[in-house]
Amino acid sequence: MSAKPLKRRMFKKLFQILVLCNGTWASSPRKHHIHRATTTSKHDNYRRGSSVATSTMTMANRVIAGGTSRALAQALLYPVDALRTLAQTRDGRTLADVGMQALLRGCAQTSSFALFTGAIQFGIFGMVNPRCGPLVASACGAAGSCLVSVPQEVIKQRLVTGVYGSFREAASTIWKNEGLLGFYNSWKPTVSRNVPFVVTTFTCRDILRSRLKMLKEQPTELNSKSGSLNSPKVADTSTLENLGTGVASALIAVFVTQPIDVIKTRMMTQAASHAAPYTSALNCAWTVLKTEGWQKLYSGIGQRSVYMCGLWGITFMLEPMVTEYLDSKK
Repeated sequence: MSAKPLKRRMFKKLFQILVLCNGTWASSPRKHHIHRATTTSKHDNYRRGSSVATSTMTMANRVIAGGTSRALAQALLYPVDALRTLAQTRDGRTLADVGMQALLRGCAQTSSFALFTGAIQFGIFGMVNPRCGPLVASACGAAGSCLVSVPQEVIKQRLVTGVYGSFREAASTIWKNEGLLGFYNSWKPTVSRNVPFVVTTFTCRDILRSRLKMLKEQPTELNSKSGSLNSPKVADTSTLENLGTGVASALIAVFVTQPIDVIKTRMMTQAASHAAPYTSALNCAWTVLKTEGWQKLYSGIGQRSVYMCGLWGITFMLEPMVTEYLDSKK
């Protein structure tokens, strides 16, 4: 079994899931409370309402809210991500090997990167979504945020696995020995993981939120005085609903992208292993399949599920709250 067909099947599966979700969303039955000739479809009303709501937010507030919520969520869940990294290493490192301090080593510094990662993701998503939809918007946001998230991942994972003892040592050593490109080690597998993960997460979140709004919408009624149709009242999702949609969306994305995440971690933490280095991402995937079995491509999935579900659940819960707070200060 070669790595190339495996990778092709993973992306094919991702595409089928997204097409199925979007197809179900678009074809969902809607109840018409008035004659079809005089009733605007709920789907159009949602899109119009969403556009109006988005236009009231300034882009600066969206960027600040996205960055703040992402950074806070990542800092809170940093120890869980550290455990996920250890579970995916080539030599199966544990806390006994690196010490308990590895759970928080570099937490403050690397989590600060998330301010920019979240700001870029939500900023690009907010600009592109009204014109191109969540699928394209989330892909653009994920690709753009990799400019910040890849150096963050390189430093964080080498700190966790004990390659370096501090953030300062990691940054200076990488710069001295590998140059700027050293911070973008494993760029390709990271982008290959981030784009489908963020696309799946944001698209599923958008679908789930629209479904919830549809269920909570009050039917269109005829105004007895003017004879015109009243606009349907669209209730926004609650804080707990935002948390739930974030958790559910991230869980789907975790299962879709887990093998790519393992390959990315192996490539970034090679310096911590005494084994012969991988020559490429495909070589890494093939070596894992050949010597360790396909199950190894799902190592650390429990820790990653807890981390990602918590990360995106908290992020999607806090982002509307922070945005609303900032908008109220105008």
